Amino acid sequence: MNDNLKQHFRDSEAPFIEQVTGWLREAADQYRPILTAFLNPRQVYIAQTLVNQLDEVHMRASGGYPGAELQRILFYPDYYDPQPADFQITLFNIVYPVKFATLKHGQILGTLANSGVERDVFGDIVSDGEDWQFYCESEMATYFSDQIDHFGKTKIHLTDVPLANAIDPENDWEAMTTTVSSLRADSVIKAAFNLSRHHAKELVEAAHVRLNWADLPKADYEIALLDMLSVTHYGRVRLTEIGGETKKSRLRITLNIIHSK
Repeated sequence: MNDNLKQHFRDSEAPFIEQVTGWLREAADQYRPILTAFLNPRQVYIAQTLVNQLDEVHMRASGGYPGAELQRILFYPDYYDPQPADFQITLFNIVYPVKFATLKHGQILGTLANSGVERDVFGDIVSDGEDWQFYCESEMATYFSDQIDHFGKTKIHLTDVPLANAIDPENDWEAMTTTVSSLRADSVIKAAFNLSRHHAKELVEAAHVRLNWADLPKADYEIALLDMLSVTHYGRVRLTEIGGETKKSRLRITLNIIHSK
């Protein structure tokens, strides 16, 4: 990777960049498609940036429905024509006693994440306000249906359904254009949730903030394009656009925000 490209990425992203480079080499050398696990938007962006440097390998991403947050990527050589089935995604309906119980996103995520699997083997967890579904790697579908029969105290049953039966998820994302003094995590959190910089810093230090589903190391960590911050009790924010500077040397940015209910 050339140095010009390197400056767009963080040092901490080097292992993932190497992984993508390996997949691309495999697709080119073995002249066959390579399928990844579920990746977050920042990882998809990095992969796309690397693929754009090549002529012989292409990529397509799918999370099982249009607008999916977490997606599997298929890297493929020129001759290959990707089909939806190539992404090997299974959709589960969560059957539960709707009249007597309420399910929450965090409950479902916690149970799936603690079921002895890596986080990247399942994708989005979605709801239309009543019904709940989640997407997973097809090779893990039997494992999930065998292992999981409760979310919290609620007894459930998982039924796999065709992707065509995907529910239309509630979309609570709100777009907001604002300015920040810098792309530090605490600055972005401050702007997104109208907090003081001090409180935003305290949230990070108390481990109440996650970056792309992993621990956020420090409050002055610089946020990059398509990064997602999850802030306990406040919600989630994704950096979707970085604009130019204002006359007062502040940075114009666009955020997508979802507030905790």
